Amino acid sequence: MSMQPHASLTEHFLALDRFLSEHQALWRPRPFVQHRLDWEDLHPQLAAWLRGRSLSDAEAAHNDPAALAAPAPFPQLAAEAQALCELAELPAHDLPAPDSRQQVDVPGRKWQQIRAFAAHLQFRQPARHWLDWCAGKGHLGRQLAQDGSALTCLEWDAALVEAGAQLSKRLGIHADHRCQDVLATTCAVQLQPQHTPVALHACGDLHVRLLQLAIAGDIRQLAVAPCCYNRTQSATYQPLSRVAQASALQLSRDDLGLPLSETVTAGNRERRHRDQSMAWRLAFDLLQRQLRQRDDYLPTPSLPVAWLKKDFASYCRDLAALKQLPEPDKQDWAALERAGWQRLAAVRNLELLRGLFRRPLELWLLLDRALLLEEHGYEVRLGSFCPSQLTPRNLLLLAERP
Repeated sequence: MSMQPHASLTEHFLALDRFLSEHQALWRPRPFVQHRLDWEDLHPQLAAWLRGRSLSDAEAAHNDPAALAAPAPFPQLAAEAQALCELAELPAHDLPAPDSRQQVDVPGRKWQQIRAFAAHLQFRQPARHWLDWCAGKGHLGRQLAQDGSALTCLEWDAALVEAGAQLSKRLGIHADHRCQDVLATTCAVQLQPQHTPVALHACGDLHVRLLQLAIAGDIRQLAVAPCCYNRTQSATYQPLSRVAQASALQLSRDDLGLPLSETVTAGNRERRHRDQSMAWRLAFDLLQRQLRQRDDYLPTPSLPVAWLKKDFASYCRDLAALKQLPEPDKQDWAALERAGWQRLAAVRNLELLRGLFRRPLELWLLLDRALLLEEHGYEVRLGSFCPSQLTPRNLLLLAERP
């Protein structure tokens, strides 16, 4: 079903909720931890087709799985997911030319994200005092305060607070950089009704905390581009709005990681490391099942890159020792490593089906935040603020009290 542009936030949420609930059996199982997925028996043709593809095939389709000419029900699901996730770009305005000194300390991609975010902030009443939430060194806040409006930056890392204050001083921008843990109870007093809080890619609990404090503090307007929904204290998702609380969908922290499984920024070296690390972990998974004589997944800690410099046999022996498993006896290490790479190709291709649900789940989570604000009297607009090539987390929520 396609979403009408005028459909309410509630209707949009409920349509996504139906789609995600109906197809849980396809997106919940994680090919990395399960050798065989239950849905493969329901859709044997699709499973065989995906399993027959190479690692580079999977890599090529990763960012746009919907375009894949896979057997049913893949194309139908892809079309439905796309229709449910259509969101227009929010209106943008021209920014004043940046002070070139402002971007000296900012990586290029981050700078483009900041400029795009700033260009899409439109409120009925111009902001008088920006509050940069989880500000880091305050790059976003400084971009917004170029016009002379007041700026407060909240950041818990004292070194970043100090570096940010120095930068603001050097650029002649009057900014109050404060060291503040936004999750602490002392944070409530930092939000004043005259503030316009902005958060670009504040993780899980950090941006939820902003919404809760904004509602409690009667903040007039705010802008949030959320990130990392799985960075949360709670092991299961705690819905925020009444509409989401009525949903039967129960999300684990692993489920919340699904929207973040898209990568657009990794360089070749980073990708090689990531692939080797995953192939070796999948090979070790085959070994640990044999050593424990139990056919289930054993979580392993994320290991320093230095581990990948070992030879494969040492990697497996050391990881077995770390997990207090019996020492592996004589093995055909080359065959085991090959099996790990084969599994990686299968895992990546099977994950393309989960990939169709990345955006629907992300939008479900974003609409839960929008509905919370709407339930508390805010008018809310949602849309993208930049192309997904710049950042997959390109959705922006603008809220203001009428």
